[in-house]
Amino acid sequence: MPVGILRVGGHTPAEVVSNERIAEWSGTTPDWIAERTGIHERRYADPGTTTSDLAAHAVRQVFAEAPDAPQRIGGIIVATCTPDVPQPATAAVLQQKLGLRDVLAFDINAVCSGFLYGLTLADGLLARGAQQDQLLLVGADKFSTIMDRGDRRTVSLFGDGAGAVLLGRVPDGYGLLGSRLVSNGELHHYVGVEAGGTRTPLDEAARAAGDHLLRMDGRAVKDYAVTTMRKLVEQVLDDTGLSVDDIDRFVFHQANTRLLESFAADLGIDPARVPLTAPRLGNTAAGSIPLTLRATADERPLRRGEHLLFAAVGGGMTAAATVLRWY
Repeated sequence: MPVGILRVGGHTPAEVVSNERIAEWSGTTPDWIAERTGIHERRYADPGTTTSDLAAHAVRQVFAEAPDAPQRIGGIIVATCTPDVPQPATAAVLQQKLGLRDVLAFDINAVCSGFLYGLTLADGLLARGAQQDQLLLVGADKFSTIMDRGDRRTVSLFGDGAGAVLLGRVPDGYGLLGSRLVSNGELHHYVGVEAGGTRTPLDEAARAAGDHLLRMDGRAVKDYAVTTMRKLVEQVLDDTGLSVDDIDRFVFHQANTRLLESFAADLGIDPARVPLTAPRLGNTAAGSIPLTLRATADERPLRRGEHLLFAAVGGGMTAAATVLRWY
């Protein structure tokens, strides 16, 4: 049987970080941020909150709507590039917080494409294994911990948040219909955090140089995002025999509002079919697609048979596109 999304949960921290605060930190103006990004506010978790804490809140929203899920879940996949610790996996920490025993648990890091990479991996696990009846897939990131508050190009974009989906088998004709994943590693220098791994230790010299903070070539990332997302969207539509007009909702990674507006216009997509959370949440990295899915479902409940197209780009550089028919 095909694999579909059974429930969706989301969580963002309570603290609202306005464009006025970002402008104070970075020496710009609120108008510059709004005009360039279309983002007006984002959420920051407090220093004592971990990525797994954000994830646990999102999952508990799923459990509140599917109380039998904890007894049926065979595994947890966490997509994140801001883990609690270098090791073990944040998924293992989340497993303990949720009180789940004897299930698989692992992380994946495809940065902002991580949730869709995880969706394809979960599809394969559920299709092949009797061990798994249902799986939890969580996208969670706490980018506030890696922000250079003096860099207006990055600090204006990112916020903290987590989204979770419960995945399971659905009747034929529904669920995941097609997926395309790609990585262009020769472009890995476009965006990333330099220090903290085996190449550059996170020592005093690295901190003094700001190498523990996110750096991004914004223009190069934008060019990659527009061209690669378009290619993958066209490919996955061709794979599934669908057209742009057949898609009811386009749930895109919320890189920034202006990029999504431009991308939708380029593909001829009615803006009403492109839900946006970037204006109030910013770019929540791996959490952005499930958070946006939850937001659009809250605004207008998903109907059986709706076609959804998900697409994302992330550091690496990575990209992904997936088509799903809602059950």
